[in-house]
Amino acid sequence: MRQLTMKAWIYLGLLLLSLHGASAMTHSLKYFYTTSSQVPNFPEFVIVGLVDEVEVVHYDSNTRRAEPKQDWMSRVTEDNPQYWQKQTESCLGEQQGCKSDIEVVKQRFNQTGGVHIYQVMYGCEWDDDTGNINGFLQYGYDGEDFMSFDLKTETRIAPNQQALITKHKWDNNKAQIAEEKHYLTQICPEWLKKYVDYGRSSLLRKDLPSVPLLQKSPSSPVSCHATGFYPNSAMMFWRKDGEELHDIVDHGEILPNHDGSFQMSSDLDVSSLPPEDWEKYECVFQFSGVKEDIITKLDKAVIRTNREKPTDVTVPIIAAVVVLALVLIAVIGYVYKNRKAECSKPQDNNPELTRLNHEGNNPR
Repeated sequence: MRQLTMKAWIYLGLLLLSLHGASAMTHSLKYFYTTSSQVPNFPEFVIVGLVDEVEVVHYDSNTRRAEPKQDWMSRVTEDNPQYWQKQTESCLGEQQGCKSDIEVVKQRFNQTGGVHIYQVMYGCEWDDDTGNINGFLQYGYDGEDFMSFDLKTETRIAPNQQALITKHKWDNNKAQIAEEKHYLTQICPEWLKKYVDYGRSSLLRKDLPSVPLLQKSPSSPVSCHATGFYPNSAMMFWRKDGEELHDIVDHGEILPNHDGSFQMSSDLDVSSLPPEDWEKYECVFQFSGVKEDIITKLDKAVIRTNREKPTDVTVPIIAAVVVLALVLIAVIGYVYKNRKAECSKPQDNNPELTRLNHEGNNPR
C-alpha cells in the first residue's frame, strides 16, 4: 500500500480516529484525511486541518479546492502568494493516493463492495512553555484502529493481522521513516508556530464561560455546565468543605460549540445529600492562565430546570380559563340567536331544497 506523503495538510473526521487532546499551554496542528467508499451524499475524499482544535482549512473531492476556514488563514499568502494553489495541487495528489489505499485495505479484509471509511490522522503538538514537541500518525478503517507510527521506536504498531504486510514493508524503509520523523518533529512544528502567530488574536484569546446549574428533575443529578469558554485548557470539579469529590461526581468531556468555543459538564448526585448540607458543596471551574477560579455554590434557588414553578403557571391558567369562558358565552349566544330566528320562519318540507340550502348550493 502506498505510503501517504507527510506534507503540511490537514485533517478531518467523520467517524474520527482518537484525538490527541491539547493540554494547558499546548498548541496542536492536526490533519485528517477521510476516504469513503459508497457513502451516499458525502464526498469520496475530504481533508480538514485543525489548529488548536479549530478548523482552518478544508478540501473535498467535490470542490477540488483547498480553502481557508478562518479569516486569519488568508495571511499565509503574505509570505507565500502561491500557498493555496500549491496546497490544492497537493490535495489532488493525496486524493488519488488515498483512493488507491482504500481499495488495497478492502482487499486485505476480503471486501469488494459496501460502505467503508479509511482515515489518516497526523500532526504535532508544541508546548510553547517548555518547547516540547510531540508528533503522531495514525490510520483507521471502518471506525477501528488500523495502524499507527511510534515516533520513539520509529516502528509501526499494527493491532490487526490485515495491517502486518504494510507494517513490515514500511518498517524496512529507512528513508521513509526518516522523512516522516523529520516532518513530525521539524516541519510540522514550524508550520504550527506560523499558524499560531497568524491567528494570535483568535487562538490566544481567553473567553470565560457562563456556569449555570441545571437539573432535569428533583431526582436527577445537578449538572454544573460551563459553556462559551476558549481555549479548551480547562478543568471542572465538585468539592465539599474544600475537598474534591469523586464517588458521587460524573465528569463529562470537553465538547466544541458551533461558534468555536467549548463546553463541559460535571454532574453531582444529590439524591443522598441532606438539604441542610447543600451549602457545603460547590462547583469549581479552573481555566489555564486565569488565577481566580469560577465557583458556583450548590443552591436550589439558582438551579435551572425544565419544570415550571406553581406560581409561574397560575396566571397563564387563569387567563386561559377566562378566555375560554368568554368564547363559550359568545358561541352560545350566537347559536341561541340563530335558533330563535329559524323558529320564526315558515317551514319548507322540500327535502332537496333543505339539503341544498344546508350545503350552501344554489338550486338549479
